[in-house]
Amino acid sequence: MTSDSGPSAAQGDPVDVIVDQWVAVRPDLDTRTIEVFGRLHRLARTMDDRMEKAFTRFGISRGEFDVLAALRRAGESYTLSPRRLSAALMLTTGGMTGRLDKLERAGLLRRSPDPHDRRALQVTLTEPGLRIVDDAMGVAMAVQTAALSALTDEQAGQLAGLLRDLLAEAHTERP
Repeated sequence: MTSDSGPSAAQGDPVDVIVDQWVAVRPDLDTRTIEVFGRLHRLARTMDDRMEKAFTRFGISRGEFDVLAALRRAGESYTLSPRRLSAALMLTTGGMTGRLDKLERAGLLRRSPDPHDRRALQVTLTEPGLRIVDDAMGVAMAVQTAALSALTDEQAGQLAGLLRDLLAEAHTERP
């Protein structure tokens, strides 16, 4: 059992404290799910905070980086429709509009009529946007590499494979 002042490295992490508490009050529960998903949740929040901090030096948020990165990954011409951007980032069109407005004001992308559909727009990364997303991506990779340094290359590969399997299962529809 851990103390109220927090666990030491030898005692475990905050998730171990939660598991110990559940075991004490509900010994009938299988807490393996808490051990996995509790740590995934805490890791995701920690990494989101680190990434957000890393992107501030470029004057963009994590969400704005995601928009720029989606355009960059689209390949030469760096153009997508707002609908495709929304789908790629799992955002509502309203949420996307706010991000696009800010990035357009900053000169990092431009919106223009779609030459193939008068009713539609296309969003294109500008040269300054391309420079920022490339620089920010380099910093993002360094932050993530530093976090993974706690694992060997083999462990990181195993973890990536396990998470891929878990994500695939999570996306499987259940009756």
